[in-house]
Amino acid sequence: MSKTGTFVIVGAGLAGARAAQTLREEGFDGGIVVLGDEPERPYERPPLSKGLLTGGAEPDSVFVHDAGWYAAHDVDLRTAAVAVAVDRAAREVRLADGQHLGYDKLLLATGATPRDLAAPGTDLDGVLRLRTLADSRRIAAALVDGAHIVIVGAGWIGLEVAAAARQRGATVDIVETAALPLRRVLGDEIARVFANLHRDHGVTFHFGAEVREIRGSDQVSSVLLADGTEVPADAVVVAVGVRPNTELATAAGLTVENGIVADASLRTADPEIYAAGDVANAYHPVLRRRLRVEHWANALHGGAAAARAMLGQPVSYDDLPYFYTDQYDLGMEYVGHAPPEAFDRVVVRGDAAKREFIAFWTAGGRVLAGMNVNVWDVVPSIRRLVAAAQPVDLDRLADPAVPLDELQPPPVSAPGTQIG
Repeated sequence: MSKTGTFVIVGAGLAGARAAQTLREEGFDGGIVVLGDEPERPYERPPLSKGLLTGGAEPDSVFVHDAGWYAAHDVDLRTAAVAVAVDRAAREVRLADGQHLGYDKLLLATGATPRDLAAPGTDLDGVLRLRTLADSRRIAAALVDGAHIVIVGAGWIGLEVAAAARQRGATVDIVETAALPLRRVLGDEIARVFANLHRDHGVTFHFGAEVREIRGSDQVSSVLLADGTEVPADAVVVAVGVRPNTELATAAGLTVENGIVADASLRTADPEIYAAGDVANAYHPVLRRRLRVEHWANALHGGAAAARAMLGQPVSYDDLPYFYTDQYDLGMEYVGHAPPEAFDRVVVRGDAAKREFIAFWTAGGRVLAGMNVNVWDVVPSIRRLVAAAQPVDLDRLADPAVPLDELQPPPVSAPGTQIG
């Protein structure tokens, strides 16, 4: 196991911070440099669209470590430091200020950037995106009682911002090209649960709609839709997804395809370079496919896994995708991966109308993913069902009287697979 040398981490988000922490916990006593292009020390992103907008989270609660942790653990954290190039032959990272940093191992945890709209007016004051702590502060300042907020995009971020805005007394319109929120992720039946949730809290949806123009002089005043509808707006939040920040990897000649391509140990095409977090498109040994995951748990666990791999430990990063949301009085956790082309049936266990249920996305009787809504302490059982990849009795799966653990198929030995 490597104990010395210099490891450089490009990206000071949760994945980068967890990698640095894990390196020290595993006994690495060489140099660690963490480069972040934001002025803040590493922080977690889920509160940006949840507690920081509603006021339920303390501002300092978002940071991964306290301010003194990095110096105390001899981690050279450089904020507002922009990496502009990777020289693989020289094993150097070049910074925007002209500095060159040599590395023995390099971790790219560069995250993602919000996509923009292809419509006039996106540069007006009051047109906001949510990715950084500064973005969250700007959106929070706009969510005031009586304000008119237009949200473009009915994905997780858009819905969470909508819930926060309504809780703070703002009027909310959501513009979405699909026929339902989250339709590609959840399918029609479960997507309707979220549509009804927001309608019950006074949100107005514009489905099958596109933005033609965002209007205003200097400050946004309205959003014009393609059908001619004009929606008043004191602020517009654009939440139409993100793109992985692969520019460094592409310029360095690494394999890039919907993210930085990596193997199950998060190693890229260059054996001295690793990728983790939103930017990594890594092979998943349980799901048996490459997967790029944009959620908190992937950064939390992926950064640590990459650090262990950088130290030469045998790593097979097989954590199943996990994410959660809180909207009004609805809390949800989701485990697994069920793209729309993969599942053939959604099994509902409980009462979807009351928003107390578990939904399972299945294919050929196998559970691909499960989502518990206002039902708690079931994630380990759902995770075991997904990881087993074996058919189960779907009628019993739908029956709340049957304990989930009774549905577990006999364990199948698979070297390197962890399902806990």
